[in-house]
Amino acid sequence: MKSEAFLDYYIYNGKEYTTENKEGFSKIIAPIIYEVIRIIDGVPLFLEEHLERMRKSATLLDVLIEKSDEAIKNEINRLIEINNCKNMNVKLLCSNLKEEQDFFVYFIKSYYPEDEVYEKGIHTILYDSERENPNAKVINTSFREHVNEKMKKHNAFEALLVNKEGIITEGSRSNMFFVKGEEIFTAPPKDVLLGVTRNRIMKVCKDLKIPVKEEAIGIDDIKNLTGAFMSGTSVNVLPIRSIDESHLDSIHNEIILKISKGYIQEMKNYIDARA
Repeated sequence: MKSEAFLDYYIYNGKEYTTENKEGFSKIIAPIIYEVIRIIDGVPLFLEEHLERMRKSATLLDVLIEKSDEAIKNEINRLIEINNCKNMNVKLLCSNLKEEQDFFVYFIKSYYPEDEVYEKGIHTILYDSERENPNAKVINTSFREHVNEKMKKHNAFEALLVNKEGIITEGSRSNMFFVKGEEIFTAPPKDVLLGVTRNRIMKVCKDLKIPVKEEAIGIDDIKNLTGAFMSGTSVNVLPIRSIDESHLDSIHNEIILKISKGYIQEMKNYIDARA
């Protein structure tokens, strides 16, 4: 696997290496379980939930991650310190799952949308595909390359995955939420990778008394939507202005605006409690 490690140092099986030393990455063997965690002001955002999901991904592959949560947390903090970086995404990667496990902790090149992107909304496309094991966060290089190629061709920010029944499940790297009138719709848990951001948004909706139905929508339902947004570690709540040729006024949708504001407050509360 090609090294993604960014900045000066990464941690491999508890030891520090310069990013120029790519030896460890050449030993990575599939399947590969991973998590991406956003670091804000030195705080790994929603760390506990990310580690829980990573362990769940391992369980779905009939393995256990050997490294303890405390050891992983210490290595993240060490990575922040040795790179002198308090705001970037960290990737946790576990390989050689059934042998002598390899565990990597490293910064990756991170992109956070500018204010203008939130103000205009994003263009998305439909992409015929479904995950073999939706709840497990496993690297699939071939899938990623094909999706990126089509997104680039259509100048899209994200691709919405559509299964054989014409149902929209999730984004290629995100969870999807759709607005019909006063209700939010999102795919049921069994059909998608349950994002940490998604779970927090569900909590925000509950707190705000915004009804959410865990029901997938079909491509024929797009014409009935009054708004839509994607969620993810780096994008928070990002309004969708178009799905293929269908246009949505998501940036002015009051429900999406409330959810976005509520999620930002959720992030702030978490960081303030650990700063």
